[in-house]
Amino acid sequence: MELKLDTEKFDELQLILIEEIVQKIKIKLMEGGVTGEQLQDLTGEIAFSIASAIDDTAAIESEGVEVRPYLTFRGNNNEIIHCGENSFTQGDVYSMVKKLFAK
Repeated sequence: MELKLDTEKFDELQLILIEEIVQKIKIKLMEGGVTGEQLQDLTGEIAFSIASAIDDTAAIESEGVEVRPYLTFRGNNNEIIHCGENSFTQGDVYSMVKKLFAK
């Protein structure tokens, strides 16, 4: 596999990923009976927490072992697409929540 720096493609894929995460959270909360403003608030809060872990902004540690995620995406021809730094999925969470709840 070849590591490929492509910030434009990475940003596109990152946005698709966070949209999928937000949608899945919303659906599961709805299945659990959450509605209205609480549904939107909880969807955003849960998605933001998950995004923080993905982006390595949440300190993750277990029994002295530090976990430092670095988001990449599989591309074509054995490529692994990265952005050269940590992802920033949490920056898109609330705009994605607004978009999905505007439908």
